[in-house]
Amino acid sequence: MAKEQLEVLNALDVAKTQWYHFTAIIIAGMGFFTDAYDLFCISLVTKLLGRIYYHVDGAAKPGSLPPNVAAAVNGVALVGTLAGQLFFGWLGDKLGRKRVYGLTLMLMVLCSVCSGLSLGRDAKAVMSTLCFFRFWLGFGIGGDYPLSATIMSEYANKKTRGAFIAAVFAMQGFGILAGGIFAIIMSSVFEAKYSAPAYQVDPIASTIPQADYLWRIIVMVGALPAALTYYWRMKMPETARYTALVAKNAKQAASDMSKVLQVDIEAETQKIEKLDGQPANSFGLFSSKFLRRHGLHLLGTASTWFLLDIAFYSQNLFQKDIFSAIGWIPPAKTMNAVQEVYRIARAQTLIALCSTVPGYWFTVAFIDKIGRFAIQLMGFFFMTVFMFAIAIPYKHWTHSENRIGFVVMYSFTFFFANFGPNATTFVVPAEIFPARLRSTCHGISAASGKLGAIVGAFGFLYLAQNQDKAKADAGYPAGIGVRNSLLVLGVVNLLGLLFTFLVPESKGKSLEEMSGENEVEEQ
Repeated sequence: MAKEQLEVLNALDVAKTQWYHFTAIIIAGMGFFTDAYDLFCISLVTKLLGRIYYHVDGAAKPGSLPPNVAAAVNGVALVGTLAGQLFFGWLGDKLGRKRVYGLTLMLMVLCSVCSGLSLGRDAKAVMSTLCFFRFWLGFGIGGDYPLSATIMSEYANKKTRGAFIAAVFAMQGFGILAGGIFAIIMSSVFEAKYSAPAYQVDPIASTIPQADYLWRIIVMVGALPAALTYYWRMKMPETARYTALVAKNAKQAASDMSKVLQVDIEAETQKIEKLDGQPANSFGLFSSKFLRRHGLHLLGTASTWFLLDIAFYSQNLFQKDIFSAIGWIPPAKTMNAVQEVYRIARAQTLIALCSTVPGYWFTVAFIDKIGRFAIQLMGFFFMTVFMFAIAIPYKHWTHSENRIGFVVMYSFTFFFANFGPNATTFVVPAEIFPARLRSTCHGISAASGKLGAIVGAFGFLYLAQNQDKAKADAGYPAGIGVRNSLLVLGVVNLLGLLFTFLVPESKGKSLEEMSGENEVEEQ
Protein backbone atom coordinates (compact mmCIF):
# COMPACT_ATOMS: atom_id res chain seq x y z
CA MET A 1 0.00 0.00 0.00
CA ALA A 2 1.40 3.37 -0.99
CA LYS A 3 0.30 6.54 0.81
CA GLU A 4 -0.88 9.56 -1.17
CA GLN A 5 -1.68 12.75 0.72
CA LEU A 6 -3.27 15.78 -0.94
CA GLU A 7 -1.12 18.89 -0.73
CA VAL A 8 -3.96 20.95 0.73
CA LEU A 9 -4.48 18.46 3.58
CA ASN A 10 -0.76 18.16 4.16
CA ALA A 11 -0.55 21.95 4.42
CA LEU A 12 -3.20 21.86 7.16
CA ASP A 13 -1.43 19.00 8.95
CA VAL A 14 1.91 20.77 9.18
CA ALA A 15 0.62 24.34 9.57
CA LYS A 16 2.01 26.28 12.50
CA THR A 17 -0.49 27.26 15.17
CA GLN A 18 -1.88 30.58 14.02
CA TRP A 19 -4.68 33.04 14.56
CA TYR A 20 -7.32 31.14 12.57
CA HIS A 21 -6.93 28.15 14.91
CA PHE A 22 -7.95 30.31 17.86
CA THR A 23 -10.86 31.94 16.06
CA ALA A 24 -12.05 28.43 15.11
CA ILE A 25 -11.88 27.36 18.78
CA ILE A 26 -14.00 30.32 19.87
CA ILE A 27 -16.51 30.02 17.02
CA ALA A 28 -16.88 26.26 17.56
CA GLY A 29 -16.77 26.53 21.35
CA MET A 30 -19.64 28.98 21.73
CA GLY A 31 -22.18 26.24 21.16
CA PHE A 32 -20.71 24.35 24.11
CA PHE A 33 -20.71 27.50 26.16
CA THR A 34 -24.48 27.81 25.63
CA ASP A 35 -24.97 24.08 26.18
CA ALA A 36 -23.23 24.13 29.57
CA TYR A 37 -24.81 27.44 30.57
CA ASP A 38 -28.25 26.05 29.88
CA LEU A 39 -27.76 22.68 31.60
CA PHE A 40 -26.28 24.46 34.58
CA CYS A 41 -29.00 27.08 34.93
CA ILE A 42 -31.91 24.72 34.79
CA SER A 43 -30.94 23.23 38.16
CA LEU A 44 -31.14 26.73 39.70
CA VAL A 45 -34.36 27.53 37.91
CA THR A 46 -36.22 24.35 38.93
CA LYS A 47 -36.01 25.29 42.62
CA LEU A 48 -37.45 28.71 41.89
CA LEU A 49 -40.19 27.35 39.62
CA GLY A 50 -41.26 25.02 42.42
CA ARG A 51 -41.67 27.95 44.81
CA ILE A 52 -43.53 30.11 42.28
CA TYR A 53 -45.88 27.59 40.65
CA TYR A 54 -46.23 24.73 43.13
CA HIS A 55 -46.72 26.57 46.40
CA VAL A 56 -48.95 24.70 48.85
CA ASP A 57 -50.67 26.82 51.52
CA GLY A 58 -49.73 25.79 55.04
CA ALA A 59 -46.89 23.46 53.97
CA ALA A 60 -43.82 23.36 56.22
CA LYS A 61 -41.43 23.44 53.24
CA PRO A 62 -41.48 25.65 50.12
CA GLY A 63 -43.17 24.27 46.99
CA SER A 64 -41.11 22.03 44.71
CA LEU A 65 -41.67 20.50 41.30
CA PRO A 66 -43.50 17.14 41.38
CA PRO A 67 -41.17 14.24 40.38
CA ASN A 68 -42.71 13.79 36.91
CA VAL A 69 -42.50 17.53 36.11
CA ALA A 70 -38.90 17.76 37.39
CA ALA A 71 -37.99 14.73 35.26
CA ALA A 72 -39.64 16.26 32.19
CA VAL A 73 -37.93 19.63 32.54
CA ASN A 74 -34.51 18.03 32.99
CA GLY A 75 -34.94 15.05 30.69
CA VAL A 76 -36.54 16.64 27.68
CA ALA A 77 -33.36 18.58 26.77
CA LEU A 78 -31.30 15.37 26.99
CA VAL A 79 -33.71 13.54 24.69
CA GLY A 80 -33.59 16.50 22.27
CA THR A 81 -29.79 16.46 22.34
CA LEU A 82 -29.68 12.73 21.57
CA ALA A 83 -31.98 13.19 18.56
CA GLY A 84 -30.00 16.24 17.36
CA GLN A 85 -26.67 14.40 17.56
CA LEU A 86 -27.90 11.62 15.29
CA PHE A 87 -29.78 13.86 12.84
CA PHE A 88 -27.25 16.67 12.41
CA GLY A 89 -24.33 14.22 12.53
CA TRP A 90 -25.78 12.50 9.48
CA LEU A 91 -26.69 15.81 7.83
CA GLY A 92 -23.16 17.18 8.34
CA ASP A 93 -21.79 14.35 6.18
CA LYS A 94 -24.54 14.73 3.58
CA LEU A 95 -24.66 18.52 3.08
CA GLY A 96 -21.32 19.66 4.47
CA ARG A 97 -20.29 20.87 7.91
CA LYS A 98 -20.68 24.56 7.24
CA ARG A 99 -24.20 24.54 5.77
CA VAL A 100 -25.61 22.73 8.77
CA TYR A 101 -23.55 24.68 11.31
CA GLY A 102 -25.46 27.97 11.10
CA LEU A 103 -28.73 26.08 11.38
CA THR A 104 -27.89 24.47 14.73
CA LEU A 105 -26.79 27.82 16.13
CA MET A 106 -29.98 29.63 15.09
CA LEU A 107 -32.05 26.85 16.62
CA MET A 108 -30.14 27.18 19.91
CA VAL A 109 -30.45 30.95 20.08
CA LEU A 110 -34.13 30.95 19.20
CA CYS A 111 -35.12 28.20 21.63
CA SER A 112 -32.99 29.63 24.42
CA VAL A 113 -34.92 32.89 24.17
CA CYS A 114 -38.28 31.18 23.74
CA SER A 115 -37.83 28.92 26.78
CA GLY A 116 -37.94 32.09 28.89
CA LEU A 117 -41.28 33.13 27.37
CA SER A 118 -44.29 31.14 28.42
CA LEU A 119 -47.79 30.98 27.01
CA GLY A 120 -50.26 31.33 29.85
CA ARG A 121 -49.92 31.97 33.56
CA ASP A 122 -50.75 28.67 35.24
CA ALA A 123 -48.17 26.05 36.15
CA LYS A 124 -49.20 23.65 33.40
CA ALA A 125 -48.84 26.22 30.61
CA VAL A 126 -45.47 27.47 31.86
CA MET A 127 -44.04 23.96 32.21
CA SER A 128 -45.37 22.80 28.83
CA THR A 129 -43.83 25.79 27.02
CA LEU A 130 -40.57 25.35 28.88
CA CYS A 131 -40.39 21.64 28.02
CA PHE A 132 -41.33 22.20 24.37
CA PHE A 133 -38.59 24.77 23.76
CA ARG A 134 -36.05 22.88 25.85
CA PHE A 135 -36.50 19.87 23.60
CA TRP A 136 -35.69 21.93 20.51
CA LEU A 137 -32.90 23.72 22.34
CA GLY A 138 -31.44 20.28 23.06
CA PHE A 139 -31.91 19.33 19.39
CA GLY A 140 -29.78 22.32 18.32
CA ILE A 141 -27.16 21.66 21.00
CA GLY A 142 -27.04 18.02 19.87
CA GLY A 143 -26.10 19.10 16.36
CA ASP A 144 -23.25 21.14 17.74
CA TYR A 145 -21.46 18.08 19.15
CA PRO A 146 -20.55 16.25 15.92
CA LEU A 147 -20.20 19.44 13.85
CA SER A 148 -17.94 21.38 16.23
CA ALA A 149 -15.69 18.38 16.85
CA THR A 150 -15.45 17.51 13.15
CA ILE A 151 -14.82 21.09 12.01
CA MET A 152 -12.10 21.59 14.60
CA SER A 153 -10.40 18.28 13.85
CA GLU A 154 -10.46 18.99 10.10
CA TYR A 155 -9.02 22.48 10.54
CA ALA A 156 -6.32 21.59 13.06
CA ASN A 157 -2.71 20.55 12.50
CA LYS A 158 -1.37 17.12 13.48
CA LYS A 159 0.74 18.31 16.36
CA THR A 160 -1.85 20.13 18.45
CA ARG A 161 -5.14 18.71 17.11
CA GLY A 162 -6.08 17.02 20.38
CA ALA A 163 -5.60 20.22 22.37
CA PHE A 164 -7.71 22.23 19.91
CA ILE A 165 -10.65 19.82 19.93
CA ALA A 166 -10.43 19.54 23.73
CA ALA A 167 -10.34 23.35 24.00
CA VAL A 168 -13.62 23.58 22.08
CA PHE A 169 -15.14 21.15 24.58
CA ALA A 170 -13.55 22.98 27.52
CA MET A 171 -15.62 26.04 26.66
CA GLN A 172 -18.27 24.16 28.65
CA GLY A 173 -16.34 25.07 31.76
CA PHE A 174 -16.69 28.77 30.95
CA GLY A 175 -20.40 28.26 30.25
CA ILE A 176 -20.86 26.76 33.71
CA LEU A 177 -18.94 29.61 35.34
CA ALA A 178 -20.81 32.26 33.36
CA GLY A 179 -24.14 30.67 34.34
CA GLY A 180 -23.16 30.62 37.99
CA ILE A 181 -21.74 34.13 38.09
CA PHE A 182 -24.67 35.63 36.19
CA ALA A 183 -27.16 33.91 38.53
CA ILE A 184 -25.23 35.21 41.56
CA ILE A 185 -25.26 38.78 40.20
CA MET A 186 -28.93 38.76 39.20
CA SER A 187 -30.13 37.22 42.47
CA SER A 188 -28.07 39.76 44.44
CA VAL A 189 -29.65 42.61 42.46
CA PHE A 190 -33.17 41.25 43.03
CA GLU A 191 -32.46 40.64 46.72
CA ALA A 192 -31.17 44.20 47.17
CA LYS A 193 -34.10 45.75 45.34
CA TYR A 194 -36.97 43.59 46.64
CA SER A 195 -36.11 42.16 50.05
CA ALA A 196 -38.42 39.44 51.35
CA PRO A 197 -38.77 37.44 54.59
CA ALA A 198 -37.71 33.78 54.86
CA TYR A 199 -40.27 31.10 54.04
CA GLN A 200 -40.76 30.11 57.69
CA VAL A 201 -41.54 33.73 58.62
CA ASP A 202 -44.05 34.43 55.83
CA PRO A 203 -44.57 31.68 53.23
CA ILE A 204 -46.43 33.88 50.72
CA ALA A 205 -44.24 36.99 50.93
CA SER A 206 -41.02 34.93 50.77
CA THR A 207 -41.51 34.48 47.01
CA ILE A 208 -41.66 37.96 45.48
CA PRO A 209 -43.79 38.38 42.32
CA GLN A 210 -40.69 39.68 40.51
CA ALA A 211 -39.02 36.27 40.96
CA ASP A 212 -40.96 35.20 37.88
CA TYR A 213 -38.74 37.56 35.87
CA LEU A 214 -35.54 36.34 37.53
CA TRP A 215 -35.62 32.80 36.12
CA ARG A 216 -36.62 34.05 32.67
CA ILE A 217 -33.70 36.48 32.53
CA ILE A 218 -31.26 33.78 33.66
CA VAL A 219 -32.52 31.30 31.04
CA MET A 220 -32.56 33.76 28.14
CA VAL A 221 -29.13 35.35 28.56
CA GLY A 222 -27.43 32.07 27.64
CA ALA A 223 -28.31 32.73 24.00
CA LEU A 224 -26.30 35.93 23.81
CA PRO A 225 -22.72 34.64 23.29
CA ALA A 226 -23.90 32.12 20.69
CA ALA A 227 -25.83 34.80 18.78
CA LEU A 228 -22.71 36.95 18.65
CA THR A 229 -20.72 34.24 16.85
CA TYR A 230 -23.35 33.61 14.15
CA TYR A 231 -21.78 36.01 11.67
CA TRP A 232 -18.36 34.36 11.96
CA ARG A 233 -19.84 30.92 11.69
CA MET A 234 -21.33 31.88 8.36
CA LYS A 235 -18.06 33.36 7.13
CA MET A 236 -15.99 30.25 7.90
CA PRO A 237 -15.14 28.35 4.71
CA GLU A 238 -16.16 24.68 4.44
CA THR A 239 -13.40 22.41 5.74
CA ALA A 240 -10.91 21.33 3.09
CA ARG A 241 -11.32 17.69 4.02
CA TYR A 242 -15.03 17.79 3.29
CA THR A 243 -14.60 19.79 0.07
CA ALA A 244 -11.77 17.60 -1.23
CA LEU A 245 -12.56 14.11 0.06
CA VAL A 246 -16.38 14.15 0.17
CA ALA A 247 -17.51 16.83 -2.30
CA LYS A 248 -14.48 16.00 -4.54
CA ASN A 249 -13.85 19.64 -5.39
CA ALA A 250 -10.06 20.04 -5.39
CA LYS A 251 -10.09 23.58 -6.76
CA GLN A 252 -12.43 24.91 -4.09
CA ALA A 253 -10.54 23.19 -1.27
CA ALA A 254 -7.22 24.62 -2.48
CA SER A 255 -8.57 28.14 -2.89
CA ASP A 256 -10.37 28.12 0.52
CA MET A 257 -7.29 26.95 2.38
CA SER A 258 -4.93 29.26 0.46
CA LYS A 259 -6.95 32.11 1.97
CA VAL A 260 -7.00 30.61 5.46
CA LEU A 261 -3.33 29.57 5.57
CA GLN A 262 -2.16 32.48 3.39
CA VAL A 263 -0.01 30.26 1.17
CA ASP A 264 -0.40 29.13 -2.43
CA ILE A 265 -1.78 25.62 -2.76
CA GLU A 266 -2.30 23.88 -6.07
CA ALA A 267 -5.50 21.98 -6.81
CA GLU A 268 -4.73 18.31 -7.41
CA THR A 269 -7.74 17.10 -9.33
CA GLN A 270 -6.05 13.94 -10.66
CA LYS A 271 -4.94 12.88 -7.20
CA ILE A 272 -8.50 13.23 -5.88
CA GLU A 273 -9.79 11.05 -8.73
CA LYS A 274 -7.11 8.48 -7.96
CA LEU A 275 -7.98 8.41 -4.25
CA ASP A 276 -11.68 8.32 -5.06
CA GLY A 277 -11.29 5.08 -6.97
CA GLN A 278 -9.77 3.30 -3.98
CA PRO A 279 -11.80 0.68 -2.08
CA ALA A 280 -10.90 2.44 1.20
CA ASN A 281 -12.88 5.48 0.05
CA SER A 282 -16.10 3.93 -1.11
CA PHE A 283 -17.66 1.76 1.64
CA GLY A 284 -20.70 3.01 3.56
CA LEU A 285 -21.60 2.97 7.26
CA PHE A 286 -23.60 -0.28 7.11
CA SER A 287 -21.12 -2.24 5.00
CA SER A 288 -19.10 -5.25 6.10
CA LYS A 289 -15.95 -3.32 5.18
CA PHE A 290 -16.82 -0.57 7.66
CA LEU A 291 -17.52 -3.23 10.27
CA ARG A 292 -14.12 -4.84 9.64
CA ARG A 293 -12.16 -1.58 9.64
CA HIS A 294 -13.99 0.57 12.17
CA GLY A 295 -16.62 -1.61 13.85
CA LEU A 296 -14.66 -2.08 17.06
CA HIS A 297 -13.59 1.56 17.03
CA LEU A 298 -17.20 2.71 16.91
CA LEU A 299 -18.13 0.23 19.65
CA GLY A 300 -15.23 1.60 21.70
CA THR A 301 -16.09 5.30 21.27
CA ALA A 302 -19.83 4.73 21.82
CA SER A 303 -19.52 2.41 24.85
CA THR A 304 -16.94 4.51 26.70
CA TRP A 305 -19.00 7.67 26.20
CA PHE A 306 -22.16 5.81 27.33
CA LEU A 307 -20.49 4.52 30.51
CA LEU A 308 -18.83 7.83 31.31
CA ASP A 309 -22.07 9.81 31.05
CA ILE A 310 -23.91 7.43 33.38
CA ALA A 311 -21.41 8.35 36.08
CA PHE A 312 -21.11 11.98 35.04
CA TYR A 313 -24.81 12.84 35.03
CA SER A 314 -25.68 10.94 38.17
CA GLN A 315 -23.47 13.40 40.07
CA ASN A 316 -26.29 15.96 40.03
CA LEU A 317 -28.34 13.73 42.29
CA PHE A 318 -25.72 13.66 44.98
CA GLN A 319 -24.82 17.30 44.60
CA LYS A 320 -27.76 18.71 46.51
CA ASP A 321 -27.31 16.19 49.34
CA ILE A 322 -23.63 17.02 49.50
CA PHE A 323 -24.19 20.78 49.63
CA SER A 324 -26.82 20.44 52.34
CA ALA A 325 -24.65 17.98 54.26
CA ILE A 326 -21.66 20.31 54.42
CA GLY A 327 -23.88 23.24 55.30
CA TRP A 328 -23.23 25.27 52.13
CA ILE A 329 -26.97 25.40 51.51
CA PRO A 330 -29.15 25.89 54.59
CA PRO A 331 -32.64 24.29 54.78
CA ALA A 332 -34.97 25.80 52.14
CA LYS A 333 -37.46 27.15 54.67
CA THR A 334 -34.83 29.41 56.25
CA MET A 335 -34.40 31.37 53.00
CA ASN A 336 -36.62 33.33 50.66
CA ALA A 337 -36.87 32.34 46.98
CA VAL A 338 -34.16 34.68 45.68
CA GLN A 339 -31.70 33.81 48.45
CA GLU A 340 -32.05 30.15 47.56
CA VAL A 341 -31.04 30.84 43.93
CA TYR A 342 -28.06 32.81 45.20
CA ARG A 343 -26.92 30.08 47.62
CA ILE A 344 -27.19 27.20 45.13
CA ALA A 345 -25.50 29.22 42.38
CA ARG A 346 -22.65 30.08 44.72
CA ALA A 347 -22.12 26.47 45.80
CA GLN A 348 -22.19 25.10 42.25
CA THR A 349 -19.87 27.82 40.97
CA LEU A 350 -17.35 26.95 43.69
CA ILE A 351 -17.39 23.26 42.72
CA ALA A 352 -17.01 24.22 39.05
CA LEU A 353 -14.13 26.55 39.80
CA CYS A 354 -12.27 24.01 41.92
CA SER A 355 -12.74 20.72 40.08
CA THR A 356 -14.62 20.96 36.78
CA VAL A 357 -12.84 23.78 34.97
CA PRO A 358 -9.22 22.86 35.92
CA GLY A 359 -9.87 19.27 34.76
CA TYR A 360 -10.77 20.40 31.24
CA TRP A 361 -7.66 22.55 30.86
CA PHE A 362 -5.40 19.83 32.21
CA THR A 363 -6.62 17.72 29.30
CA VAL A 364 -5.93 20.55 26.84
CA ALA A 365 -2.40 20.88 28.22
CA PHE A 366 -1.49 17.18 28.20
CA ILE A 367 -3.54 15.44 25.47
CA ASP A 368 -0.90 15.88 22.75
CA LYS A 369 1.92 15.01 25.12
CA ILE A 370 0.71 11.80 26.78
CA GLY A 371 -2.03 10.88 24.29
CA ARG A 372 -5.78 10.27 24.39
CA PHE A 373 -5.55 6.63 25.44
CA ALA A 374 -3.42 7.29 28.53
CA ILE A 375 -5.64 10.16 29.71
CA GLN A 376 -8.84 8.16 29.25
CA LEU A 377 -7.42 5.11 31.02
CA MET A 378 -6.07 7.18 33.89
CA GLY A 379 -9.35 9.12 34.22
CA PHE A 380 -11.52 6.00 34.41
CA PHE A 381 -9.05 4.40 36.82
CA PHE A 382 -9.15 7.28 39.32
CA MET A 383 -12.91 7.72 38.94
CA THR A 384 -13.28 4.06 39.90
CA VAL A 385 -10.92 4.41 42.87
CA PHE A 386 -12.61 7.55 44.24
CA MET A 387 -16.14 6.19 43.70
CA PHE A 388 -15.30 3.07 45.73
CA ALA A 389 -13.47 5.18 48.32
CA ILE A 390 -16.67 7.20 48.79
CA ALA A 391 -19.03 4.22 48.63
CA ILE A 392 -17.42 1.53 50.77
CA PRO A 393 -17.02 3.61 53.96
CA TYR A 394 -20.14 5.68 53.09
CA LYS A 395 -21.32 5.70 56.74
CA HIS A 396 -18.01 7.27 57.76
CA TRP A 397 -18.47 10.18 55.33
CA THR A 398 -21.96 11.01 56.57
CA HIS A 399 -20.66 12.11 59.99
CA SER A 400 -20.36 15.86 60.19
CA GLU A 401 -16.68 15.88 61.17
CA ASN A 402 -15.75 14.03 57.94
CA ARG A 403 -17.65 16.29 55.57
CA ILE A 404 -14.66 18.11 54.17
CA GLY A 405 -12.93 14.84 53.28
CA PHE A 406 -16.09 13.78 51.49
CA VAL A 407 -16.17 16.94 49.37
CA VAL A 408 -12.48 16.53 48.49
CA MET A 409 -13.05 12.93 47.32
CA TYR A 410 -16.12 14.00 45.40
CA SER A 411 -14.25 16.86 43.71
CA PHE A 412 -11.43 14.55 42.70
CA THR A 413 -13.87 12.17 41.03
CA PHE A 414 -15.01 15.01 38.77
CA PHE A 415 -11.57 16.44 38.26
CA PHE A 416 -10.57 13.07 36.79
CA ALA A 417 -13.74 12.84 34.74
CA ASN A 418 -12.75 16.08 32.99
CA PHE A 419 -9.02 15.37 32.96
CA GLY A 420 -9.99 12.03 31.51
CA PRO A 421 -12.85 10.44 29.61
CA ASN A 422 -15.24 13.42 29.57
CA ALA A 423 -12.84 15.24 27.24
CA THR A 424 -11.25 12.32 25.38
CA THR A 425 -14.56 10.65 24.43
CA PHE A 426 -15.37 13.89 22.61
CA VAL A 427 -11.99 14.19 20.86
CA VAL A 428 -11.34 10.68 19.56
CA PRO A 429 -14.47 10.03 17.43
CA ALA A 430 -13.62 13.18 15.44
CA GLU A 431 -10.23 11.74 14.48
CA ILE A 432 -10.48 8.05 13.66
CA PHE A 433 -13.26 7.71 11.06
CA PRO A 434 -13.22 8.53 7.30
CA ALA A 435 -14.23 12.09 6.30
CA ARG A 436 -17.48 11.00 4.61
CA LEU A 437 -18.66 9.25 7.80
CA ARG A 438 -16.84 11.32 10.40
CA SER A 439 -19.69 13.54 11.52
CA THR A 440 -22.18 10.62 11.53
CA CYS A 441 -19.90 8.40 13.64
CA HIS A 442 -19.23 11.23 16.07
CA GLY A 443 -23.01 11.79 16.29
CA ILE A 444 -23.59 8.09 17.03
CA SER A 445 -20.91 8.08 19.76
CA ALA A 446 -22.25 11.29 21.29
CA ALA A 447 -25.85 10.05 21.18
CA SER A 448 -24.87 6.89 22.99
CA GLY A 449 -23.27 9.17 25.58
CA LYS A 450 -26.53 11.06 25.96
CA LEU A 451 -28.33 7.75 26.41
CA GLY A 452 -25.94 7.15 29.30
CA ALA A 453 -26.79 10.61 30.61
CA ILE A 454 -30.49 9.74 30.60
CA VAL A 455 -29.75 6.49 32.47
CA GLY A 456 -27.51 8.39 34.90
CA ALA A 457 -29.91 11.23 35.54
CA PHE A 458 -33.13 9.20 35.81
CA GLY A 459 -32.15 5.62 36.54
CA PHE A 460 -30.17 6.78 39.54
CA LEU A 461 -32.87 9.20 40.65
CA TYR A 462 -34.93 6.10 41.42
CA LEU A 463 -32.04 3.81 42.39
CA ALA A 464 -30.59 6.20 44.97
CA GLN A 465 -33.87 6.43 46.93
CA ASN A 466 -33.89 4.99 50.43
CA GLN A 467 -34.52 1.24 50.70
CA ASP A 468 -37.32 2.01 53.15
CA LYS A 469 -40.25 3.44 51.14
CA ALA A 470 -41.29 5.63 54.07
CA LYS A 471 -37.95 7.44 53.91
CA ALA A 472 -37.83 7.85 50.10
CA ASP A 473 -38.56 11.27 48.54
CA ALA A 474 -42.22 12.13 48.03
CA GLY A 475 -43.64 10.35 44.99
CA TYR A 476 -40.75 7.90 44.52
CA PRO A 477 -40.69 4.12 45.13
CA ALA A 478 -38.02 2.58 47.38
CA GLY A 479 -34.55 2.27 45.77
CA ILE A 480 -31.26 0.61 46.68
CA GLY A 481 -29.94 3.58 48.68
CA VAL A 482 -27.11 6.02 48.01
CA ARG A 483 -24.28 3.72 49.09
CA ASN A 484 -25.29 0.88 46.76
CA SER A 485 -25.84 3.38 43.93
CA LEU A 486 -22.29 4.64 44.38
CA LEU A 487 -21.00 1.05 44.28
CA VAL A 488 -22.87 0.52 40.99
CA LEU A 489 -21.25 3.70 39.63
CA GLY A 490 -17.82 2.39 40.65
CA VAL A 491 -18.47 -0.75 38.57
CA VAL A 492 -19.67 1.41 35.64
CA ASN A 493 -16.37 3.33 35.72
CA LEU A 494 -14.45 0.05 35.80
CA LEU A 495 -16.29 -1.11 32.67
CA GLY A 496 -15.40 2.20 31.01
CA LEU A 497 -11.74 1.47 31.74
CA LEU A 498 -12.03 -1.96 30.03
CA PHE A 499 -13.82 -0.65 26.92
CA THR A 500 -11.13 2.02 26.48
CA PHE A 501 -8.89 -0.76 25.09
CA LEU A 502 -11.03 -0.82 21.92
CA VAL A 503 -10.13 2.77 21.05
CA PRO A 504 -6.98 3.44 18.96
CA GLU A 505 -4.44 6.18 19.76
CA SER A 506 -4.53 9.05 17.27
CA LYS A 507 -1.87 11.33 18.77
CA GLY A 508 0.38 12.92 16.16
CA LYS A 509 -1.15 11.09 13.18
CA SER A 510 -2.96 12.73 10.29
CA LEU A 511 -6.72 12.11 9.99
CA GLU A 512 -6.24 10.28 6.68
CA GLU A 513 -3.63 8.01 8.23
CA MET A 514 -6.09 7.07 11.01
CA SER A 515 -8.94 6.38 8.59
CA GLY A 516 -6.89 4.82 5.77
CA GLU A 517 -8.17 7.35 3.24
CA ASN A 518 -4.70 8.06 1.88
CA GLU A 519 -3.99 4.42 1.00
CA VAL A 520 -3.50 3.74 -2.70
CA GLU A 521 -3.24 0.18 -3.99
CA GLU A 522 -0.22 -0.07 -6.24
CA GLN A 523 -1.02 -1.15 -9.77
